[in-house]
Amino acid sequence: LVLELSQVVNPTYGTVPDQQNLHTPEWADFDDKHDSLFFSDGQRRIDFVLVYEDESKKMTHKRSDRKKQKRKRQAYESNLINNGLQLEATRSVLDEKLIFVKVHAPWEVLCTYAEVMHIKLPLQPDDLKTRDSAFNWFSSLFRVDENIIKPEQEFFTAPFEQEHMSNFYIQDKDTFFNPATRSRIVHFILCRVKFGAKNNVKKFGINKLLDSGIYKAAFPLHDSSFSHPSTDPNCPSERYLLYKEWAHPKNIFKLQPLDFIRKYYGEKIGIYFAWLGFYTNMLIVAAVVGIGCFLYGYLTKDNCTWSQEVCDPNIGGNIIMCPQCDRVCTYWNLTITCESSKKLCIFDSFGTLVFAVFMGIWVTLFLEFWKRRQAELEYEWDTVEYLEQEEQIRPEYEAQCTHVVMNEITQQEEHVPYTACGKCVRMTFCTSAVFFWIVLIIASVVGVIVYRLSVFLVFSATLPQHVNGTQAIRKYLTPQTATSVTASIISLVVIMILNIIYEKVAIMITDFELPRTQTDYENSLTTKMFLFQFVNYYSSCFYIAFFKGKFVGYPGKPVYWLGKYRNEECDPGGCLLELTTQLAIIVGGKAIWNNIQEVLIPWVKNLIGRYCAAARSEKIVPRWEHDYHLQPIGKLGLFYEYLEMVIQFGFVTLFVASFPLAPLLALINNMLEIRLDAWKMTTQFRRMVPQKAQDIGAWQPIMQGIAILAVVTNAMIIAFTSDMIPRLVYYWSFSVPPYGNHSTYTMKGYINNTLSVFNISDFKNESKPFPPWLGNQRTCRQVYRDFRYPPDHQHKYEHNIYYWHVLAARLAFIIIMEHVIYFVKFIISYAIPDVSQQTKSKVKREKYLTQKILHENDLKAVKKTMGKIAEKIFKGEDGPFRPKAE
Repeated sequence: LVLELSQVVNPTYGTVPDQQNLHTPEWADFDDKHDSLFFSDGQRRIDFVLVYEDESKKMTHKRSDRKKQKRKRQAYESNLINNGLQLEATRSVLDEKLIFVKVHAPWEVLCTYAEVMHIKLPLQPDDLKTRDSAFNWFSSLFRVDENIIKPEQEFFTAPFEQEHMSNFYIQDKDTFFNPATRSRIVHFILCRVKFGAKNNVKKFGINKLLDSGIYKAAFPLHDSSFSHPSTDPNCPSERYLLYKEWAHPKNIFKLQPLDFIRKYYGEKIGIYFAWLGFYTNMLIVAAVVGIGCFLYGYLTKDNCTWSQEVCDPNIGGNIIMCPQCDRVCTYWNLTITCESSKKLCIFDSFGTLVFAVFMGIWVTLFLEFWKRRQAELEYEWDTVEYLEQEEQIRPEYEAQCTHVVMNEITQQEEHVPYTACGKCVRMTFCTSAVFFWIVLIIASVVGVIVYRLSVFLVFSATLPQHVNGTQAIRKYLTPQTATSVTASIISLVVIMILNIIYEKVAIMITDFELPRTQTDYENSLTTKMFLFQFVNYYSSCFYIAFFKGKFVGYPGKPVYWLGKYRNEECDPGGCLLELTTQLAIIVGGKAIWNNIQEVLIPWVKNLIGRYCAAARSEKIVPRWEHDYHLQPIGKLGLFYEYLEMVIQFGFVTLFVASFPLAPLLALINNMLEIRLDAWKMTTQFRRMVPQKAQDIGAWQPIMQGIAILAVVTNAMIIAFTSDMIPRLVYYWSFSVPPYGNHSTYTMKGYINNTLSVFNISDFKNESKPFPPWLGNQRTCRQVYRDFRYPPDHQHKYEHNIYYWHVLAARLAFIIIMEHVIYFVKFIISYAIPDVSQQTKSKVKREKYLTQKILHENDLKAVKKTMGKIAEKIFKGEDGPFRPKAE
């Protein structure tokens, strides 16, 4: 929809507009009513506030630049008035350079644009009876007191039409459009009003004026202070109620007042908090099962036979391990890894398998039940047909519509910003740019891997001192542990730095791509950012899980990176514990950094601002000036909140087989996250422009993709990263004849059986440790389990039969686990409909009533009018249809 508005346009920036054609805002002094939300007359409500710095008092720009800025601003404000808006200007109380322009939309303007924007408004009260859930009595214990925040009355709604105005539920013109809807309509106008033209290119929209510094801010008002109710009796003090009953830390275990959030902030913010609350509630089940699996591993760790063998001085104490690097590393004793093997028993147990299968099913239940909940919210919040009817074209897209094409559906000409060839060029450029940055991230990951390989040499040369490893520090700080921890911290720092850089790059690429609607814009940006974040956050975890220690050769023939660095080897217990460490550091560090960035920094800025304002003056400050000194929410709004939670969702599902406590940590974080997001939104940030949203957008298919990938990654972690499959193969096949010597199935002898033997005389000169081995023993054991024949075998150092049994078992396990979980996921998806029958009935009922009220009433009016005309015709004395006299 391209909306043509009659406006006074400044023809060029170089000429002075005719001052007689310009309309200027009314001027009014502040009346000391600090909580007032109205113009100075006390009647017209403030729907939006624009803030600019008086050009005559600016000292930072040239005089000619200040005049240009003033002309643009005056032309813009004049055009706002021409479009029916009413403006009132007031000088700041604290800073005389600042001017606040308050904007009011009269009834006629609201009605006109409500029809243009297809806004749904109440027709009649909802007469459908809702069935009470069996769990209502339980959930009522956690709901907000209805005496404090009263439930909103439900209505059947329809897109507003002025010709059918009498059919809508209008009891009071002042309250028919609520403040959120009023602000949304005014913002729609502000984004489309022109302020000039240069070289036949129209310049318009409040966003461009903000970017160029002509206006310093544009925002709707909070209705009161968050700390106390408004002194204005006409103000409902909804912000105060939200802080008291939603954002306050005491409400951490309460359910969120979603309808009230939606009423105050709009559907877009409401759907975010609804999704976050639903996700957090579902995490409770996953956290309980995860704690059970962790406790199972912790309670059974003392029965872990292979760990006991590592710690046994008669078994592990007699096993000498080969050096883990060339020249500077020396031989070491297996008992050094005693503590890590005990920890590994907690995470690498049978409970891990059970939990991985459970999480594969849990993620499907979460997504399917969320679809049902989302469908309910779509109906309750009137967004069922939002994308088809209400969403408008982005002003930036409209401004570039210079090419004419034929619409295949309507067979009419329409304007588009680029030709088919131009669109192809744009897409090619954008795709190439995204891949370039992804390659850059991979390069940074390779850099961290090189760091791991090089620093491991240093730790291996400094930490170990004796072959028996009796020092206390060696008990807890092995070269692998030191390398893993430092590399994880460096990875976290690199991730955060690349995040800051790529954020700006992704926005530039998406702006160049020029999506048609705001939803298209956000979905495009979401896809780019998530691809980047996926590689940025998960690449190091994928490396540890599936690549580290898998391609290292053997002591006599190691594999080298870049022809220089010997490839990393896993601890004798495997890389699972290192993956757990990596996850804990990245997830924990990311949560701390995000909270500092999102909560602490805005709070400090506002604290400094309030302190400076208090130092300057003790005057009464109006509501609009209070809100101006709060922090702006940013152009991307809730984008980073979604991104943070979806990245966490990936950690919870993709690598949960290595860390069963991840859902518990995510649950604790999210319970705090809900209240922190609510707190900063109600206390630290200006009120966001209310926006419509039908769903959570591109995040839904992204989570579905993560859910599918999670099954594969967890199956591969259990098969290749953990030591579960080799242990099971040993227990069922190689502990008893013909391969083993035990009479019954047992795990005894597992360590000695699975560590390959290497003759130290087979070391190459460049790999031979210095100083050389001084004891009588002429063999050492391979650090990782590679299952090779001993040096006295005719096929020495080749893979033995055990290796092929384990490989076959691993592949079979992956196939079986994937097929079982995917089959269960398919059954669940089929059994749970996306929309409940109750919601379907409500939608059908609303459509029926809309048709009946809006169309049948018109038909009755037509029939009534036609009946009167027909009666006059037939009864007229000279009418052509008068019956003949007999």
